[in-house]
Amino acid sequence: MRIGAYFGDTNPEVGGGFTFQDEVLKALIRQAVNVPQHHFFVIGTSSNLNEYINSLHPSKNLSFLLTLPPSFFERTSEWLKRGFLILTKLLKTNGPIEKLAKNNKLDLLWYIGGGCFETIDTPFIATVWDLQHRLQPWFPEVSVNGIWAARETQYRYFLSRASFVIVGTEAGRDEVELFYQIPKFRICKLPHPTPSFALNRLSSEIDVCKKYSLPEHYILYPAQFWPHKNHINLLHAIRIINQKHGVEVHLVLVGSDKGNADYVKSVVIELSLVKQVHLLGFVPQADLYSLYRKASMLAYVSLCGPENLPPLEAFATGCPVLVSEVSGSKEQFGDAVLYCDPKNPDNIADKIFELYSQNNLKTDLVNKGYFRAEAWTADDFVMGVFDIANEFSAIRRNWVN
Repeated sequence: MRIGAYFGDTNPEVGGGFTFQDEVLKALIRQAVNVPQHHFFVIGTSSNLNEYINSLHPSKNLSFLLTLPPSFFERTSEWLKRGFLILTKLLKTNGPIEKLAKNNKLDLLWYIGGGCFETIDTPFIATVWDLQHRLQPWFPEVSVNGIWAARETQYRYFLSRASFVIVGTEAGRDEVELFYQIPKFRICKLPHPTPSFALNRLSSEIDVCKKYSLPEHYILYPAQFWPHKNHINLLHAIRIINQKHGVEVHLVLVGSDKGNADYVKSVVIELSLVKQVHLLGFVPQADLYSLYRKASMLAYVSLCGPENLPPLEAFATGCPVLVSEVSGSKEQFGDAVLYCDPKNPDNIADKIFELYSQNNLKTDLVNKGYFRAEAWTADDFVMGVFDIANEFSAIRRNWVN
């Protein structure tokens, strides 16, 4: 078969979405040589992606296709078709990805990322990271200024047309089936892979304490500044530890500002935590690796699941982990973490102090974390997608492009 793989945003500041796609793309380039019966086409909108692929020395059965972002007319046409299904028959215009798929006679297209604007007639595999706009529609990042309606229109149409939908957990599978009535046999579970930058120990680590003027001991929370990342309850927990135990723990916050950073900073001041909370903004991946290695723990208190990458990164770097008990978390992390109630600052504080003060507990979680981190890699993920493609090939051979 001729299989396309669409790579979305190439900006590292996107965060986990970029990390996921980058890891999977590298694994696809490595593993393509092992399936000579297929020819792979990586599709991107940036010529820099082609240079990047060539630098990794792809096999002969992997090529790069460059497409332009959709024009205003193409976007308008797509939204009209999604809002009024009858127009799908009348508006017979193809978007840039569909044109590329037809011109190159693709049999199957895989959207590596968590969504795509264009829904195509060529059979395709969708990847779903979360459906939080349906589970927690109160968060502004998934609701205000028409965002909720846009997400819902996109997912309902996009997932209904998908030949297969990839999710990371059983919780994710249940959500796709519940919200969009997708038959279970079309929903495939492939867990998020542990990022390789965390698995492959760097030969020399950066002195992040010196570079960012950090104390020797600190708690790390790498998360973009969205409301659902729950920074405020974590700050209240830090204040409770001060008052309850007389211990001033330091907290390092890493991530791009998505509109909530100023509010977080104001709460830091309000709670008199200026000397204890260190806001670093976006940091390079090498710095993040060293921050994990040096941290006393990761406190990942996001209110959203069903999958998250930072705990896997922490596992691989030997950093003990505290995570929110949310949908999908126990399935993803098992007994390799300590769980907290993310909506209860007192509980967060108690769990942080428990992990912060018990070395035996830290050692136990670190050992279990190493095992979990190595259990599922990007290569495993890509081989799972190959299995889906191989299964579909028996169906796809029944018609020509």
